[in-house]
Amino acid sequence: MDITLLDGGLGQELVRRAGRATPLWSMEALLNAPDLVRAVHDDFFAAGAEVATTNTYAVLPDRLAAFDMADQLAPLTERACGIAAAARDAAGGGLVAGALGPLGFSYQPDKAPPPEQAAEIYAEVARLQARIVDVLVLETMSSVDQARGGMMGAQVAGKPVWLALSVDDADGTKLRSGEPLAAISPVLETFSPDRVLINCARPEAVSQAMPILAGLHPRIGGYANGFTRIESGFNRIGATVDLLQARQDIGPAAYAAFAQAWVAAGATTVGGCCEIGPAHIEELARVLKTPVKETIPAGLSAREVAPD
Repeated sequence: MDITLLDGGLGQELVRRAGRATPLWSMEALLNAPDLVRAVHDDFFAAGAEVATTNTYAVLPDRLAAFDMADQLAPLTERACGIAAAARDAAGGGLVAGALGPLGFSYQPDKAPPPEQAAEIYAEVARLQARIVDVLVLETMSSVDQARGGMMGAQVAGKPVWLALSVDDADGTKLRSGEPLAAISPVLETFSPDRVLINCARPEAVSQAMPILAGLHPRIGGYANGFTRIESGFNRIGATVDLLQARQDIGPAAYAAFAQAWVAAGATTVGGCCEIGPAHIEELARVLKTPVKETIPAGLSAREVAPD
């Protein structure tokens, strides 16, 4: 099976390397440390990733407006996408995936605008990204309407669109909105995303979701986070990620074991989200991408074991 290996959690890796969390989250690095963004992309490619996800998850009109930075949408988008594209080129190949995060706030689909309004916003951002990126990925879509608005907008840019849904940490059969994951089916039928993924939920929840997703779309995958839980206070623009605590039991080997189960359930696109770093991706590359070498029993020649 041919597996596409994504990168890991760019935003949290930037926070870890910077040594501090700010209300601007990953945008802080675009403004003040673009070389750090490039270094993280380079490290993920060196670990075996085949996709660089742009540092644009939070580069959205509502987030920028909250910090009086509405005029920075185009320049920050171009900078983030250009950095990822340069890293891809230096690596000698791969894809650049333009990240489109949730409007309103992560994990809070009730704060998102209605689909028609969201579509206009996403269309503007998607067109900016499409000048540079290879694909667009709608990340952490947590309700049917949130996914619908994202797909309506992103499809106008003329690039393949990957839809990444986020499920309930305690019950991976449901979106974070409480709707059944299977309720996304009409959106998939209407907009035909190139791939459908589960992202930014606990690995256990991704495992629950994968068999359901396999019945809804032919190209599925997953990339989980490494948080203990999503704290109730992490619910508005400006909330800092130091409210979220990393698990200590999701090292590279443990995470790879989850990913292997997703592949067994039908996943062909696998990577990591928040708290999943280059070491995790390196282990995924080892267990999912390393060719299996055929061994010849002692005393037999290759001709004797080869099929007629």
